[in-house]
Order: sequence, then C-alpha cells, then structure tokens
Amino acid sequence: MLIPKGTLVVSCQARADNPLHGPVYMAAMALAAEAGGAKGIRANGAEDVAAIRAVTKLPIIGIAKVWDDRFPVYITPDFDSAARVAESGADIVGIDATPRPRNGEPVERLIARIRHELGREVFADISTLEEGRAAAACGATYVATTLSGYTEETAPRKSAGPDFDLLSALVESVSVPVVAEGRFDTPDLVAEALARGAHAVVVGTAITNPREITKKFVRAIEARAGNGP
Repeated sequence: MLIPKGTLVVSCQARADNPLHGPVYMAAMALAAEAGGAKGIRANGAEDVAAIRAVTKLPIIGIAKVWDDRFPVYITPDFDSAARVAESGADIVGIDATPRPRNGEPVERLIARIRHELGREVFADISTLEEGRAAAACGATYVATTLSGYTEETAPRKSAGPDFDLLSALVESVSVPVVAEGRFDTPDLVAEALARGAHAVVVGTAITNPREITKKFVRAIEARAGNGP
C-alpha cells in the first residue's frame, strides 16, 4: 500500500485565478507539506505532477481536471487524461467514480484500464455508500469521500462539515482502504476521521490555499466588528 495507514495526504492544487497557480509553486508547496510530515500528495495536471515528482519521493495521487460544460464529471474523466498524469509521475490515479455522465469510459472500464494498462493504483472519489461499494468491486485501490456534498444527490451535506456518516459506513462495508477527504479544516477533524477507521485523510484548502485561509480570518474579524464593542 503506497499511502501509509494513519497518515496525512496534502492536496497541492491552485486554480488559474490563484496567485500560487503553476508547477513551480505547487512543487514548493509539496516540499513544505513533506517537511511538515505529510506522507502523500494529491496534485492536478501533468505539469504539476511532473514538477512535484522531481522534488519528492512521496506517493502522488495524480488527477486531471477536464472541464466540459456538457458533463458534470471533470476529475480524470477518461483514459487519456489518466495516462497523462501517470506518465508524468503519479503513482496513483484519482478519478471521479460516480455514475454521472462523463466524456469518457464507464467507471468500471476506466478503473480496469488504469490498473492493467498503466499499472497504477486507483483512488476513487465517490459521494455515496453505493458508489463506494461499486468502485471497490471494480478494483479501485482506495475509496475516498471526496465528492460527498459536491454532487446533486449529496449537495445538502456540503454545509455540514466532513461526511463522517459516509466514512463510517464505507469502513464497515468495503474491504479496500477508505480515505477521508472533503472539508477537513482542523486537526481535530482529521483525528476524528482516523478514529473512525479512515486509512488516511486528505487536506487541501486548510493547508495549501493562503487566500482562502486569509478570507476565513477576515470574515471572523468583520463579524466581530459588526457585533460592536
């Protein structure tokens, strides 16, 4: 198992509108995460994956976000996008493993091709227990709660913090390692996930997005100012 049990994985990603966007910054972020004790990195796109691979030996979960207004699935929707991140140095390929429409192969075929043709492990992002069971049955190496709150069916969960109910249900229901991901913004929440049986926890924004972290502090200051002395 490439991702050690009971560890932290840091998601090093920055969209084009973020001042930290680009492989140089993401490689530096990955190095900082490794120095802090992270045991894995999640990264988006072949360029970022290659830059991170050049500076660390930590396992990399590579994804490729392919935006298409016609389809809701954008996280590594097809084999070609999976191949690009694998060839750039990803040890594990992350995919959207929900059954939603995609511009690519069905989930079961995509998982099989990544495992057999690319020789990589598969990190299945799901949003429900049924999706997690299906991904595990299709051969996914890891099942992660990443998309809970980010699909139409699960949208109401987004404001409720991490989906611990889904995490616990998956731990009880599948034989593959279950990774907790999504809205983990404090060490206590990470500890809770591990106590509930998570193999590992992925944290992104709370560690690697200074802009959003700054906004959180500013909102707290403004809220206090609005309440008066």
